[in-house]
Amino acid sequence: MKNESICCINNDFSIDNLKNLVTATYGDTQPLCYLHSFGCQQNATDGEKLKNLISKIGYGFTDETEKASLIILNTCAVREHAEDRVFGNIGRFKRLKKEKPDTIICICGCMAQQKHIAERIKNNYRQVDLVFGTFALNEFYEMLYNVLKTKSRVFNITERQEEINENFKQLRDNKVKASVPIMYGCNNFCTYCIVPYVRGRERSRTVEAVYNEVSDLVADGYKEITLLGQNVNSYSYGFPMLLRKLNTIDGDFRIRFMSSHPKDATYELIDAILECDKVCKHLHLPMQSGCDRVLKEMNRRYTIEEYAKIIDYARNKKPDFSFTSDIIVGFPGETYEEFCETKKAVKRFKFDNIYSFIYSKRKGTKAELMEDNVSDKQKGLWLRELLLEHREVTVSWLSRFVGKTLRVLADGEGRTSENHLQGRSDENIIVEFIGDKSLTGSFVDVKINKAMNWALLGEIV
Repeated sequence: MKNESICCINNDFSIDNLKNLVTATYGDTQPLCYLHSFGCQQNATDGEKLKNLISKIGYGFTDETEKASLIILNTCAVREHAEDRVFGNIGRFKRLKKEKPDTIICICGCMAQQKHIAERIKNNYRQVDLVFGTFALNEFYEMLYNVLKTKSRVFNITERQEEINENFKQLRDNKVKASVPIMYGCNNFCTYCIVPYVRGRERSRTVEAVYNEVSDLVADGYKEITLLGQNVNSYSYGFPMLLRKLNTIDGDFRIRFMSSHPKDATYELIDAILECDKVCKHLHLPMQSGCDRVLKEMNRRYTIEEYAKIIDYARNKKPDFSFTSDIIVGFPGETYEEFCETKKAVKRFKFDNIYSFIYSKRKGTKAELMEDNVSDKQKGLWLRELLLEHREVTVSWLSRFVGKTLRVLADGEGRTSENHLQGRSDENIIVEFIGDKSLTGSFVDVKINKAMNWALLGEIV
């Protein structure tokens, strides 16, 4: 690649010209694309949109980078580990590029949206041809055309707060479960989080657009729809109202969503969940810390007692109501005594599952500048303590389902034995049971016989 450009300017660009250029470049052999999405479900849906675009211009797909003419890494920026994995892959592509110089290597997504990352790739990883951020998906065809025709490197990380493009469709990998973004971006600016900087401010899809997409998915046989947003509670048109609207769609399916910010989680939301028969009785409510001082430093804008109110309200109405949570261990300035408040909160709230991580410094966030005197090794020991604390709670808490019958969507082989299937209940709890593989993708009623610290065991009723 001889040249570099920040944007794509080609007066002769058109989709038809791009298709013809792909055909002319690769001849009678169909070019293949390797696409891998890192990180969250929102990122995965972006990857599925990319796959749909790529499929329409003549590319097929492969799981092997060595066979690919186009390699796309759709990246995540939430934690340092995710970035390290991407750079490890990019480094390995140097050899591949030397052996197959015409291979186009593309890095996109949240990680690519950060200016310092784009500069690092531009200066140190010459094997990469195309870098674009989360705002440039609309321009993918033109960027690819520019790379193919001019043999230049293209970097596009400009931020544009445009209206949501409803013309993007997803080439979905799963034929049973589907994720549907209802909004993009975030306005919360938690001090540890890079998302508002790489995803922009909140923009919501219309009720009509979401309703139509879910209706089409149900008509196509999808059994589980997960509504996505950085904070679904901030959905502009009213999230409880949207749940009630989607609940009126005919069909045998269920609705999940993530994630909810505790400061915006309301009794109205809980009422909608409980009153809508197709909405799962589960709420993922990231607590992040059990200490009010740490929560304030995180800019979470709630206290633990305010957080407790939403849990108490839900469980007073439905004792089995399921909560899961995210927790950050070792936030800058956190003391061991404050960490113990988090352990205490985990024991108090009896989460069915927690997703806990050691704090990861993100360049450009306020927390990056905070003093941090606890070593990563010590934080690792804290994390282990937390997981052990949660494990002690889990078995006894999951035992509340023993003797009850749960509706489970079977989605594959279980871990218990080769005869077991695995699925999740409406409460988002893993359930294993003996059953034929033909049940995969179907709802089954399972009577629970045993609780473990990671799943429930039962038998089909």
